[in-house]
Amino acid sequence: MKITVIGCAGSFAGPDSPASSYLVEAPFEGGTFRLLLDVGSGSFGALQRHVDPVLIDAISISHLHPDHCFDISGHYVFRKYHPSGQLPQIPVLAPEGADWHLSNAYGTTAPNGMTLPFNFLHHIDGQTTTLGPFAIESKLVSHPVPTFAVKISTADASLVYSGDTGPMDSLADFVRGTDAFLCEASFVESAENPPHLHLTGAEAGAIARDADVPLLLVTHIPSWTDRAEVQRDVESTFSGESVLVSQGDSFDI
Repeated sequence: MKITVIGCAGSFAGPDSPASSYLVEAPFEGGTFRLLLDVGSGSFGALQRHVDPVLIDAISISHLHPDHCFDISGHYVFRKYHPSGQLPQIPVLAPEGADWHLSNAYGTTAPNGMTLPFNFLHHIDGQTTTLGPFAIESKLVSHPVPTFAVKISTADASLVYSGDTGPMDSLADFVRGTDAFLCEASFVESAENPPHLHLTGAEAGAIARDADVPLLLVTHIPSWTDRAEVQRDVESTFSGESVLVSQGDSFDI
């Protein structure tokens, strides 16, 4: 599979990147299946530099904070009002209640909300959902609203995306055996950080170390945070290959 960073700014869109969104592509039925992981603030515009949005086959939303979900509004307008006519419905895997939460945020009305362009499916802790070539296992993580990390597997490769999470002992077990770990690191070790919210680079590195994952992709760094300090924190606990991702980066997994 191939993953392209559409947006990686933490908590809000930054000057150099939209908020969280990642394009994951893999061969499927003679073509390419395209899955978006999160659709955070500002990401719909950046997505169009990489692919025509008409080619998006599915979306997975980790949780309902704006920096991970609010650009679903752009996808809604694009799919419902496309000049060629309303585009085919695509699945959106998201926490329960996402359909009306996002419809209300956009301003749609009953009875349909956002359900005409999208078929909303629910993340359930421990459940695997198949979308095209991807088997997507959902894991409830530590964050103020229901939030799900996902393990995305094909016959040839696997990737875990952390979503937003505080430290959890069970994350390393979830990541173990995969080819790459796309993990948030919003905090730094030198600060006094609130619990059950985000990871530091050192905590992300410790999970990657304990999982023995070959590649750690560090993301969700806010614009007010020193990336060099995050890198040092990562390297304090993880000696494997790590990259602090930037908007536009792509990786073959």
